This record gives sequence, C-alpha cells and structure tokens, in this order.
Amino acid sequence: MKRLLIIDSFSLIHRAYHALPHLSTKKGELVNAVYGFLLIFFRALKDFKPDYITACFDLSEPTFRHKEFKGYKATRPKTPEDLVSQISKVRKILESFSVPIFEKQGFEADDLLATIATKFKNNNEVETIIISGDLDTLQLVDDNTKVYALRKGVKNAVLYDKEKVFERYGLSPVLLSDYKALVGDQSDNIPGVSGIGPKTAIKLLQEFETLENLYEKLPTSASASVKTTADKKAMASKQIPNKLKEKLIKYKDQAFLSKKLAQLQINVPLNFDLVKCKLEYNKKRATAALKELEFESLISKLPEKNFSEENGKPKTLF
Repeated sequence: MKRLLIIDSFSLIHRAYHALPHLSTKKGELVNAVYGFLLIFFRALKDFKPDYITACFDLSEPTFRHKEFKGYKATRPKTPEDLVSQISKVRKILESFSVPIFEKQGFEADDLLATIATKFKNNNEVETIIISGDLDTLQLVDDNTKVYALRKGVKNAVLYDKEKVFERYGLSPVLLSDYKALVGDQSDNIPGVSGIGPKTAIKLLQEFETLENLYEKLPTSASASVKTTADKKAMASKQIPNKLKEKLIKYKDQAFLSKKLAQLQINVPLNFDLVKCKLEYNKKRATAALKELEFESLISKLPEKNFSEENGKPKTLF
C-alpha cells in the first residue's frame, strides 16, 4: 500500500513550543517551536516513509463551532505572540519541502484532515496516517487510518489503530464524539453532561452504543421511587439509576450540542489532489531553508529519497 501522511500543523507547533526550551537565532528570533516541529517531521518521514504528504492549518477566524456555542474554546489562554510568530516559519519550511497546505475559513484543521482521511476510508491502495499533538483525531481511526499522537514532549508518541483506541477508552473510535458528548472536553470548553465522568460515560456507551440510542431508550422523566440498593445494581442490568437519569434528562440539549462540537466534519469542500501531495522535494531549497534558521544540525536528517537536486518552484498551496 501507498501511504499518505497528514500533519495537524498547529497542534505540533503548540506541543513543540511548550516542550522545548528557549532557542533563538543570532538575530534574536525565537525558533524553538519550529525546531521541535522539524524533529517530529523528520522522525515521521523516517519511521513511516510516506509516499504522499500534506499539512493542515487553522485560521484565526471563528469557526462554525464558535457560532454554535459562544463558549467554545473560550477558556483557553491567548496564544503567546512568540508562538504565533513561528507559524509562518513552519509554513515556509513546509513550502521548501513542497508540502501542500490546506486551510479553510470557518473550519478547523481537524475538519480538513478528517475530510482528506475519509476520502481513503475504503481505499485498499492508500493508508492514511495522521500526525497530531492531541487526541481529537482518534475518532477517525479505522482499518485504513491510524493516528500518530504525541504523548509527551516531541519524542514520545503512540501510533493508534482501532485496537489501541479500544485499549485506552474501552470504546471504538466512532464513539469518541459520543463519549465527549457525555464527559465534555475541558480544553475546548465543551460542556458535556454535568456530573458524568469517564467511567460512567464508557459504561453507558458500551451498553447503549450511541448517544442517540441512549436517549431513545431513556424515559422522559426519572422515577423517584428507585431505591438506593436498586441503583447500585441498575447499571449491570441496563437500568439507569435514578440520579443518572435526572442528569441525562436535564442536560439532554447540552449533550447533543457537545456531540456536534466534538464531531469532526468530513465533507469540507476542498480541492484535494493526491498526485500533488507526492513527497518530492528540492534538496537545495530545503537545505537553504534550514540554514536560514540556523538549523545546520538538521540537514543530516533530510530524507535520502524523494528529492531532486534541480531548482524548481514549490507546489501550489491550497
């Protein structure tokens, strides 16, 4: 099988910025996030040897999720300016490697990479590997898609397939948006159902399979006659304890909103052409880009294949 590598760019830049100490050029420009990003980039090229590669970026404009819920990501601290200043440097590096870049107003990078990965869901000729700094993309894992997620710093990572996702959550990847619908997501300020934690959410989804199925079988009101001793045995027999019923009923709208916020979009209109994503870079241009950032130590990490010595224009950025 051929292999397509999709880079969740900002999540890697953010992870590298916080993982690595201060590093600046002779001009005083901070480049620790760029350096860390490249360490991850070169490692992925070495380990996975992709035939195709592309990168997805977030834009600063609000997305459809912000319009659905004003509190979406509202609790996140403002992105440091010295991190923001490094994003353009990463883009320039990717351009020097002729990596096509995708970004779309109104959508997050996760939606773009989800749309791209889904194009190859039932393709027996192309395997997709998503490389990311967070776990939001695990819902995309299937027989043909894996996620290479950084666990700590820029060196420790886990390659998630369906078995690995189940090992971590006790759920299949497609249920992870249902899981967040119940437990929420503090980092994105997705509310979930107040009072429901991971263990309860997993138990409910293992028994009822989806959020929709759970609410379809949930009574419209909770009976106050359920005794404490019965509550303790209820979950084991697919009977939801009274207090849990009350929470689910009270926060039903919040649960379905949370699922909508957590679920990645797979139909974003993109002008995607796999042929243009072929990993093929100009070695001279890539070397010059590394030298400009004073990353001479990384030149030895340049892939030995998929390059030409000829000068040429970078690929069109989408």
